[in-house]
Amino acid sequence: MVSHSTALPLSGRQQFMIASILVLLMIATRDYHFSSIHSLPGASWAVFFLAGFYLRSTWSLLGLLALSWWVDFAAYAWGGASGFCLTSAYGFLLPAYASLWLAGRWYASQYRFTWRTLIPLTSCTFVGLTLCELFSSGGFYFFSGRFNDTTWVEFISRSITYFPMYVESFAIYTSIAATLHIIFVLISRRFNTEKHAVG
Repeated sequence: MVSHSTALPLSGRQQFMIASILVLLMIATRDYHFSSIHSLPGASWAVFFLAGFYLRSTWSLLGLLALSWWVDFAAYAWGGASGFCLTSAYGFLLPAYASLWLAGRWYASQYRFTWRTLIPLTSCTFVGLTLCELFSSGGFYFFSGRFNDTTWVEFISRSITYFPMYVESFAIYTSIAATLHIIFVLISRRFNTEKHAVG
């Protein structure tokens, strides 16, 4: 395969389409929103990673953070959702999601369309997911006031129980995105090859 030093050179229109899909995906799968109806796993973690990888503007991070807050607030204010998670620890979601967005942004700078891309992809997703878990779950566990006598032992035990479910959801959506990415690249290459052959 021919190597590329960056992510796909997406046009503004293509980036807008990707951003729109990510927004709809977050809204449709946000916890205690439509996910209970459709049984879709939450896509928020994958959305922030993919936004970091595909979208050039740093405003995408701020926009998605604002969207996640709005969806949560709307679900609580008008959708009858529980306010259990809306505590002073909610702010820890900012560095949690930013960790995944930065992981995607870093991977975009390391990306090559070759099997070797799995090495930086694996390392950056591991770091991004771990930091996201520490900020989101750790922040909630230690600073929300919902738990008495917090200990690292109990937090680790809870993470062992719940963290794999978040990783599984992340893997589902990023695998779908990776499959579509590969298909798009192969079709683009074939189109360009035929175009040059005709020319």
